[in-house]
Amino acid sequence: MSDERGFTLTELLVATALSLLVLSSTAMTFKGALDLNDAATLTADSSQNLRAGTNLMVRDLLQAGRLIPIGGIPTPSGPGTTAVNRPSPPGTPYTFDPALDVIQAVTPGPGLGPVVDGKATDMVTVLMVDTSLDLSQVFPTIAADGSSMTVPASVSITNPATAIRPGDLILFEGTANVLQQVTSVSGQTVSFAAGDDFNLNQRDATAGCIMQLQTNGAFQANTITAMRVLMITYYVDPFTTPGSPRLVRVVNRSTPRALAGVVEDLMITYDLVDGVTNPTNLPEPVAPNTPAQIRKVNLHVGVRSEAQSTRTHDYIRNHVGTQVSLRSLAFVPRYQ
Repeated sequence: MSDERGFTLTELLVATALSLLVLSSTAMTFKGALDLNDAATLTADSSQNLRAGTNLMVRDLLQAGRLIPIGGIPTPSGPGTTAVNRPSPPGTPYTFDPALDVIQAVTPGPGLGPVVDGKATDMVTVLMVDTSLDLSQVFPTIAADGSSMTVPASVSITNPATAIRPGDLILFEGTANVLQQVTSVSGQTVSFAAGDDFNLNQRDATAGCIMQLQTNGAFQANTITAMRVLMITYYVDPFTTPGSPRLVRVVNRSTPRALAGVVEDLMITYDLVDGVTNPTNLPEPVAPNTPAQIRKVNLHVGVRSEAQSTRTHDYIRNHVGTQVSLRSLAFVPRYQ
């Protein structure tokens, strides 16, 4: 004979309490697993940002100064000349120091970047020859007024993969070293009209202009070579995407390309070789030292995650510090 009275109230309360305890423990375990997964995702996100930006920056620094003349490239100078524009963060129209009258293979920019979280960031500009288009084995014909050059048909400058385009920089080497900006291209003829983005094409300058390549008032045939140069600038841009500062890379004065976000810190210092004190960890060379003596770059980059952690209600932050030896600037020809 069965008992149909069911459970007592006490039994029901005990069972309910045990069920709630088990469910609470399960929910806490599940939440902990979600928090760990969220933290792992945000950590991976910040690490990816760090690698993406730092790796390309290190690669460019390793090649800084490649085939650039020792001591840098002179800029237009003399009465009536205008300072050469330097690629800069939005709203900061910087120029290369006119007192130096030269663009070095590495140009520091301590504190010239935007302020992020109350701290000024750095920027840096490097020069290198673009070896994807080899013009060094041909002698271009330069117009009598220095406004253009014509490249021999043996070297195509219209191939889509390596074509010379407006905005490119051309380094001429002859009796002097001169940098010009391309303003237009027609067939094998490349023009350097005045009023270019950089203010490099100042043919009336008394120094640092293309007219200095003349001998006896004319450009001598088969004496002047040309190479394409890349000017690459890195800085933090907090304006294009408010609240999400990005590390950007600018080639010449083209549209900045975002490499990593969210970048909160970009600090760059330099080690110099002057044969006397060999100063290290300087924000920039101080007289009597110059940027031509830079041999190592100490790079520190700090990033944070795009979103806050649900567990800590704060961002996940990641930092990396590395030292880059500028092999093109440290190289010394043993037999010269």
